Amino acid sequence: AGGGTYDTLNASGTVSGKWQNSWYSIGASHINTQGFNARQPIPGLFGFSQPDKDGYYNTAVNARVGHKFDNNAEIEASFMRSEGKTDYDGTLQDKTKFINQVASLSGSMDILDNWRSTLRLGQSFDDNEQFAPDDSFSSNFHTQRWNATWLNELHINDNHQFILGSDYRLDEVSSSDLDTFNPGFDSYKEKSRYDVGIFGELHSRLWDKHFINASLRWDENEAFGDYVTGNFGWRYNSDIGISLFANFGNAFKSPTFNQLYFPIFGNPNLKPEESTSFEVGLAGDHKWLQWEVRAYHTNIDNLIVFLPPSFNAINVDKSQIDGIEAELGTQIMGWNAKLNANILSPRNRTDDIRLERRADKILSFDLSRSFGQFDLGAYVLAQGNRHEYDRDFITNQITRTQIIPGFVTVDLRTAYHFNKNWMLSAKLNNLFDKQYQTVNTYNTADRNFFISIHYNN
Repeated sequence: AGGGTYDTLNASGTVSGKWQNSWYSIGASHINTQGFNARQPIPGLFGFSQPDKDGYYNTAVNARVGHKFDNNAEIEASFMRSEGKTDYDGTLQDKTKFINQVASLSGSMDILDNWRSTLRLGQSFDDNEQFAPDDSFSSNFHTQRWNATWLNELHINDNHQFILGSDYRLDEVSSSDLDTFNPGFDSYKEKSRYDVGIFGELHSRLWDKHFINASLRWDENEAFGDYVTGNFGWRYNSDIGISLFANFGNAFKSPTFNQLYFPIFGNPNLKPEESTSFEVGLAGDHKWLQWEVRAYHTNIDNLIVFLPPSFNAINVDKSQIDGIEAELGTQIMGWNAKLNANILSPRNRTDDIRLERRADKILSFDLSRSFGQFDLGAYVLAQGNRHEYDRDFITNQITRTQIIPGFVTVDLRTAYHFNKNWMLSAKLNNLFDKQYQTVNTYNTADRNFFISIHYNN
């Protein structure tokens, strides 16, 4: 339990245990914050000014229970539900009440000594009610998903494991849109769609030091047809603590119902995103020093984005992201340090511009140490600038490039362990009260702190 800046209060607890071959876990949590003003005033035709605090609250419960039988078969059921409200700044709507729920049931058993089969069934739904600034009801969006997965794990020997499975997913959506032009209009032209997939994975160790991971998947999507995707990865671990690795894969992502049919902003002509990625790198582990360097290249066809001023969902025909990422971790005189750097080039190749709202340089550094019962830590994050583009409302042509400046923030943390059960912790975020944005006109948190007490039996 704890609290801090912006009148933030949170509490959570979990009770878990085991009795013979059965286990259980029950938990609950609540967070409430008054928040801060989410967005700066916007002039013009689609402008607004709402200099208020945009708060958030969420109450959640979860439970899990399972049993293992004498023949090594297992059964488990789980449940999670959260309810809350999010305030934001908007012209037609400025708050959302939500209910999210997930329930699942799974069972597994050994078919043979080296073959274990698992069946999982699940259902989830999201219910969102949108409200206008005067608190009048505006619209409701309800999405529901049913899914089933059959998984088979085959241990051929210590060096080779094979996974074969199939899954089924059914998505359903409904809405009640009470906008001015279409009162009571049900805005979704398609109410459901299914996706059936068959997949296989191979994990192998060859010649002692070579490791192979390969996967292949076929999907039949009711709305968008058949897709075949896969991934192949190789890693070599040398005797001197240095590893070489490479990965290649492709993927696809279908548009969501909201992206297709959401009133005003949806686009029923959207195509699925398709991508191809390649990565190669080196890694080292030398007791007190761990490091990794990788270079990556990704091509994306039909990237889905929302572009101002209309904010309709559209496809970017050709996008490309190239980058180099490095990680360095070390332990010196009791201090644990980790440095991560990422230099990338996210390009919209269709318009020959940088992809919107994506930083081209990211650097982070984490430092921590324990002094007996005290823990101390610091985290530094630096990100380069981002680009946004003003566009003509009719032609969608770029009229101006806006550069969102980069920033550096520093966070501090500490904890005191009274004993093995009780701990008091504190965080001070944005130490130097940096004023910055990652999306144009959207504010981020000022300097803020949180204190909490923890009990673990």
